[in-house]
Amino acid sequence: MRREKMSATKFLTLGTMPALLLSACNEKPNATGSGASAAANAVASNSTMAPETLVSGVAPQSPADYLAQAGASDLFEVESSKAVLAKTQNSKVRAFAQMMIKAHQESTAKLINAAGQATLTVRPPVLMPDQQSMLDDINAASADSVDAVYIANQKTAHQAALSLHQAYAANGGVAPLKHAAGEITPVVRGHVEMLGKLAK
Repeated sequence: MRREKMSATKFLTLGTMPALLLSACNEKPNATGSGASAAANAVASNSTMAPETLVSGVAPQSPADYLAQAGASDLFEVESSKAVLAKTQNSKVRAFAQMMIKAHQESTAKLINAAGQATLTVRPPVLMPDQQSMLDDINAASADSVDAVYIANQKTAHQAALSLHQAYAANGGVAPLKHAAGEITPVVRGHVEMLGKLAK
């Protein structure tokens, strides 16, 4: 199995969720949590770091950065899973990939809701360079090698996602996003455990 680089996919929602995170964030329902709205809007308006300059899995410094990284993570999971489904002949890999699409559409929906509660306005999701590279590797892999490439890259991506959500769940400054991160964390941890069994 060759070591694959990470790639960048698109932030997917239930059907067309990639763009919905941003449109949902532009809706401004009442914020929940102490100071959530003020903190979120301050970060969104003052942040100077473009999402594409981030590195996937790095602990975010702001709600906007967290949303950008979480969005990119879900995008990668959905798009890489679609890519492997087009080639794999392995029933276990196929079942896992289908599960990833559903699970990460659900986490996208959860983040859309949380961002809306916090009246957050964020930039459109952008895949990180390492994620794009990984997706390219999956797309380029042969039918014989795609399962190994996909599993290796899923392990890397899920470890990064786990660190990301754990960090925001523990230290995040916007209550709705922190709550969402806390709910997403055990789901991602479960995926990591599944990948360990899938690789055997």
